[in-house]
Amino acid sequence: MTAGVRTGSGARGHGARRRARRVALGGVLVAALAFGAACGVDDDEGGPGAGGPERDATAESAGIAGAGIPDIDAVMPLPAGAVISTDVPASLPDENDESCDPLPSLRPNDATPAERVPRILERGRLIVGLDQGSNLFSFRDPASGQLTGFDVDLAREIAADIFGDPRQVEFRSLTSSNRLEALENDQVDVVIRSMSITCARRERVTFSVPYYQAYQRVLAVRGSGITEIEHLEGKRVCVAAGTTSASRLWEELDRITVLSVNTWADCLVAIQQNQVDAITTDDAILVGITAQDPYLEIVGPQLDAEPYGVGIAKSTPGDNTDGLVRQVNSTLERIRADGTWNRMYSTWLSGLGPNPGMPVPRYVPEEQR
Repeated sequence: MTAGVRTGSGARGHGARRRARRVALGGVLVAALAFGAACGVDDDEGGPGAGGPERDATAESAGIAGAGIPDIDAVMPLPAGAVISTDVPASLPDENDESCDPLPSLRPNDATPAERVPRILERGRLIVGLDQGSNLFSFRDPASGQLTGFDVDLAREIAADIFGDPRQVEFRSLTSSNRLEALENDQVDVVIRSMSITCARRERVTFSVPYYQAYQRVLAVRGSGITEIEHLEGKRVCVAAGTTSASRLWEELDRITVLSVNTWADCLVAIQQNQVDAITTDDAILVGITAQDPYLEIVGPQLDAEPYGVGIAKSTPGDNTDGLVRQVNSTLERIRADGTWNRMYSTWLSGLGPNPGMPVPRYVPEEQR
């Protein structure tokens, strides 16, 4: 998901006023994020005498016994690579970009895998970029140590249609921020990593038709009082870097501190350490996070729709990827028709509620090719 930057003079003026307010309050909010997880005496415990004579005597005895040992207020470190921001990061694309219709893709044809993807077939394996810490979508099973999940199953279905064997896959771990670069640099054949299809991303890579439709939601601690996006005003919120998750925050709220991390697993750690008040991303990802912590809950209505697509490098004169796009879309057609997608949903995503069905594909008219 991505931070939106509105256009037009009214939007620019509105944005300028918001930036001014954010600058004024940014230092306070960043400080609160940095020290929110400090371990030590709670503010409501008071100073000497707060616990009565017996507690003071016990504390005095403990002080004598521990003479020479300094008191230390430990602050839990932020996740590696975390970035704190109180304003819209300039590097994020505009989620509200309506310069294209991003969803149509190439229609499957009658060609064989040998005709569509000869290089991959000769190599003998499909190289797939994904997240190894996205519970329910792609994660390591604690019992077997094997990668598993909805996205992993989809990767194996694509491999099965190319090679006749779902095991002929090589998985490579990517972050949200480097998945486009991995495609551009030919480090992976496809990216299957809960990646929303947007016009901005289509400037750099191409996509299959959507294989899942998610919706942005908010995750908070039970009983926190946060029940909708407006309650995040002045709060600390975690998102994964390079995603579109922060866009609605910048559009709707004047005071917000965003902690950008490498993986959604880092967001789980941050909220458990009281370094953020909430997490916002797609409901499918949030269900995987709540499955790991019963004290968290998804709150508020569905926000922006997020259609997930399989990411594929753009075609170049030296590397025509159109065949791979058609190959992936052929697999998506098959798993829709034979019930495989429904079984995958029941296995991994039933916690979201009744099966919504696989998104209906839309294809580019062949005369436009």
